[in-house]
Amino acid sequence: MEKLNELRRILKNRKIDALLVTQPDNRRYLSRYSATDASISETSGVLLIPRRGTPLLLTDSRFELHAASEAKGFEIMLYPKGLLSLLQKLLPKLKVKRLGFESHYLLHATAGKLTALTNKLGIEAVPLVGIVEKMRVTKEQEEIERIEKSVLLNEQVFQEVFASLREGQTEREVAMRIENTMLGMGAERPSFATIVAGGPNGASPHAVPGSRPLKREEPIVIDMGLILDGYCSDMTRTVVLGTPDQKTVELFRLVRKAQLAATNTIKAGITGKEADRAAREVITAAGLGDKFGHGLGHGVGLAVHEAPSLNRRNGKKLQAGMIITVEPGVYLPGWGGIRLENMGVVEKNGCRILNRDTTFLDL
Repeated sequence: MEKLNELRRILKNRKIDALLVTQPDNRRYLSRYSATDASISETSGVLLIPRRGTPLLLTDSRFELHAASEAKGFEIMLYPKGLLSLLQKLLPKLKVKRLGFESHYLLHATAGKLTALTNKLGIEAVPLVGIVEKMRVTKEQEEIERIEKSVLLNEQVFQEVFASLREGQTEREVAMRIENTMLGMGAERPSFATIVAGGPNGASPHAVPGSRPLKREEPIVIDMGLILDGYCSDMTRTVVLGTPDQKTVELFRLVRKAQLAATNTIKAGITGKEADRAAREVITAAGLGDKFGHGLGHGVGLAVHEAPSLNRRNGKKLQAGMIITVEPGVYLPGWGGIRLENMGVVEKNGCRILNRDTTFLDL
């Protein structure tokens, strides 16, 4: 209820009578309704949050029972003739004069139809961006605990699969085993498509697992995450089957040093670019600054990629309660890559890492 009260305070300050929430993660954040959308053009429901009165979840008959079981405190209303038809009746009844909508998550065609409807009703449609997302940036204690459980389950899945890694298995086979193990151990689903990249393929930070077999003594980048109770985890480990050569050891230790430098720098009050710089300076000093192309990290919550960004451009200060990744990397075309990624919670005087298994963080 406090989340809705906070949102209503924001709407009051902006003189918005009601907000139409269409972004799936925002919908779940406010209502706990967990149904997923097949695509941006096919929704399992939208929220209509009036500044006063009972919040509404508008959906169709396929999701009625699901919505009623999760969205406690919301009135469930069905739209057998479509969402716009229901809004045509609801908005005047609720005495809405200014209707906010999430312009960053509404198809242009749908927004056009919505605006045509509101114009017909004498209502002003107000495009808004990031209203609920800004509320989601800092996590409540309950959210932090749920994210930590997701992180720890992700580690357990990794440990289970790593024990079965063998030379000759393909990247795709390992990725499939990781995702099947996630489901078998209680995850809702992967939080993103699992990355398994052996040898030269590891030079691509977002490599797609293919038919290449894993080989001994080469670095294998495994980037994986899952959703548990709505909240995401994200972890990268770089492992070697057999004994790593000296180059792999040196690069691994360099990336780990950069990760620790950033972790020890992060706390409430520093900026995203200051956090990034702490890791980047370590890698640059080794002459490999141009081989670390992406940012240091990103926020994680109901979405696996959300604010804040830890990169060279973000001058905004980190706040206590933010959940972030710390994932420096070095990528050498033709050879491969090394990336290490942990998740942590920003606190007043530091960064508390949520990962507990350090077995794969030292070579």
